[in-house]
Amino acid sequence: MFAGDTSTDALILWAVVGYGLGSIPFGMVFARIMGLGNLREIGSGNIGATNVLRTGNKLAAALTVLFDGAKGAVALLLARHFAGEQAAQYAALAAFLGHCFPIWLGFRGGKGVATFLGIWLALAWPVGVACCLTWLAAAAVSRMSSVGALVSAAASTFWALVLGHGETLILGIILTLLVYLRHGANIARIKSGTEPKIGSKS
Repeated sequence: MFAGDTSTDALILWAVVGYGLGSIPFGMVFARIMGLGNLREIGSGNIGATNVLRTGNKLAAALTVLFDGAKGAVALLLARHFAGEQAAQYAALAAFLGHCFPIWLGFRGGKGVATFLGIWLALAWPVGVACCLTWLAAAAVSRMSSVGALVSAAASTFWALVLGHGETLILGIILTLLVYLRHGANIARIKSGTEPKIGSKS
């Protein structure tokens, strides 16, 4: 899928490592450590930072963003260091899938926004920075995290091409499609005007 000459066994190994790292549900971990309750019974029931924020605990939400982003970046950087760029892209994609579809939670995971941004920061940091700024701008204007995610994801491949990272195009397109797939319900609520604003507890 991604161009390169890494052996199939190595690609499988790093995909498994990436999935394992990506499937760690940090939102649920921090919610439990900080006594915030079961995220499945709060707000949207999602395990990501936006839903953690609905508990009112900004520190827990910030830590969730940081660690959910880091797990994608770490998977990619480890694979890049030990096996090269092709393995890095496989590990990154697997980490994203691990976050969205973790086996430990019956494949009911998060929507992958922080992991998406973490992957881009490690894959090609200028693109990652541009995606983060795009998210911030779109979220600030709309007051909706989901809008920030959708606009950032849509812009990611544009930024990759403009900033000279065309080798990431296939991975970027796949990640963008997955972000939109995971935000299907959000898109429907945005259209109907019922999507919660950032910081809302419902």
